Amino acid sequence: MQIRVLGCSGSIAAGSRTTAFLLDHDVLIDAGTGVGELTLAELVQIDHILVSHSHLDHVLAIGLLADSVTRRRSALARPPVQVHALPATLAALRTHVFNGVIWPDFTRLPSERHPVLELRPVEVGQLLELGGRRIEVLSAAHTVPAVGFAVHGEAGAWVYSGDTGPNEALWQRLAALDVAALVIETAFRDEERALAAASGHLCPSQLGRELARLAAPTDVYITHVKPGEVAAVMAEIAALPLRHRVHALESGQTITLGREAGTDVLRQAWPPAAAAGAAD
Repeated sequence: MQIRVLGCSGSIAAGSRTTAFLLDHDVLIDAGTGVGELTLAELVQIDHILVSHSHLDHVLAIGLLADSVTRRRSALARPPVQVHALPATLAALRTHVFNGVIWPDFTRLPSERHPVLELRPVEVGQLLELGGRRIEVLSAAHTVPAVGFAVHGEAGAWVYSGDTGPNEALWQRLAALDVAALVIETAFRDEERALAAASGHLCPSQLGRELARLAAPTDVYITHVKPGEVAAVMAEIAALPLRHRVHALESGQTITLGREAGTDVLRQAWPPAAAAGAAD
C-alpha cells in the first residue's frame, strides 16, 4: 500500500496545496488543489475518488480532472470515474458544482450513456472493495456531513480523519483497529480554539485529548494546517505529553505500508528536491 501526499494544506499559497492523497495509482482520497501535481497520464489512471465532505478545498479538482481525462478515457473505452461520498455530499456536488453554471455536468458528459463521472453513495461503516483494496468509511464530526477513511492492509490500517472536531465515534472504532499510521487534522493554534470549535476543526490542546483515546503508540501525521502556521502548530503539539510519534505531513511525501519477512514496515519518502521547510 502506497499513499502519495499530493496536498495537505488548509488553504493555498506558493508551495501549499489543499488535501489530496493518491492511493497506489488509481484511487484519489479527496480532490483538493494537490491533484494538480499529477501528470495527465496519471490522471487518466484514476478510477475512484473518495470524498470526505463537500467543502471546496476537498472537491474543487473533481470537475477539472473530469474535463482533463474525458477524451483519453473515452478513447480507451474506460468506465466512468466513480466518485464515492455521503449522499449529502453527492447532492451538494450536483446542486452547486455540476449544475451547468459553476461547471458542466460531467455525470452526463460526454453523453448520458457514457459519462466520465459516476456518483456512488456510501455510508459510515461501509467497507468498499476497490481493486483489491479494502477501504472503510469512518465517522467524522464537521460543519457539514463528513467522513474519514481507513485503508486496511496486512501491516495495519492507514487512517485519514478527514476534517473533524472532537469525535467519540471515531475513537471507538479505532480502538478495534490496528492503526499503522493516522493522518489527522489540526487546523488552528490554541489561541484560535474558539474558531476551531465553531468550524468543526481541532487545535493542539484538543488534539492531545483526542489522541489520548488511541491506546497503542503509532505514527501520527498532522494535516490541514494553514499556510505559514505549520511551525507554530507543531511547536504547540510538541509540548503535549503524547506517546505517539508525531510528524508534520508534507506535500510530496510518500508513505508505504507493507510486510517484509513477517515484519510490519512503514516507510516515509520525499522527492530529492524537497526542502526542510516545505511542509504545507
